Amino acid sequence: MSMLKPRKSLGQHFLTDKNTARKIVAALSAIGCNCVIEIGSGTGILTSILIEKKEVETYFVEIDSNAVNLLRDTYPHIKEHLIHGNFLELDLAGKFKPPLALIGNLPYNISSQVFFKILDNRNRIRETVCMVQKEVARRIASPPGNKDYGILSVLLQAYFDIEYLFTVNPGVFYPPPKVHSGVIRMLRNETAHLACDEEKFFRVVKTSFNQRRKIIRNSLQNHFVYLAADDQLLLRRPEQLSVSDFIDLTNRVDYKNTIV
Repeated sequence: MSMLKPRKSLGQHFLTDKNTARKIVAALSAIGCNCVIEIGSGTGILTSILIEKKEVETYFVEIDSNAVNLLRDTYPHIKEHLIHGNFLELDLAGKFKPPLALIGNLPYNISSQVFFKILDNRNRIRETVCMVQKEVARRIASPPGNKDYGILSVLLQAYFDIEYLFTVNPGVFYPPPKVHSGVIRMLRNETAHLACDEEKFFRVVKTSFNQRRKIIRNSLQNHFVYLAADDQLLLRRPEQLSVSDFIDLTNRVDYKNTIV
């Protein structure tokens, strides 16, 4: 185990268990992908296993300069593929040839931002295997009708088949986080485009869940007009609607004039 000091500002909790690292890497098939991007290489525990996968080109992204120096010293042969920078600011379209695969132990404090970046690049990313806070992992993989089901559940499940793989205990991290972690796999489904205005779909989903305890009609009324005021979907709560229900709903509402 490296003596690299975790930085609280970066939300760093370094995985120390090699068996867990192997399970995470083994979950990534990267079949048909042109390259793999590791998000947040840290001390290199996943990196050390990923570099054994010779069949696909792998890049390693790390924001912490101390960790980058450690990785350069430990794995000098990956220097050309080691990127010192913030994954959230990385130009995936310009820098990498799709389809891409992503893998990483995501800092809890940026995991939602990473998932929104994946959504923005959904037609470039074929597969993602990542470890996040267990609560977030459960939410993303949750089916409709479950209290965990939310904005990210709907938006990600619209474009990806998501599977919760396994739970990771705090004791295999340095320092140990206060919560358990969960590993999920997301595979791009065959939906090239939703059967609705996708930008409006995103707005409808987000607006619906902003007041998740209210029925859809009450959540949307300040932003949308209803094409059929007696629509039964409007009388349900957002966690009761499937992805296809939200697509139908998007086609049955329109922006109010105040929304550009």
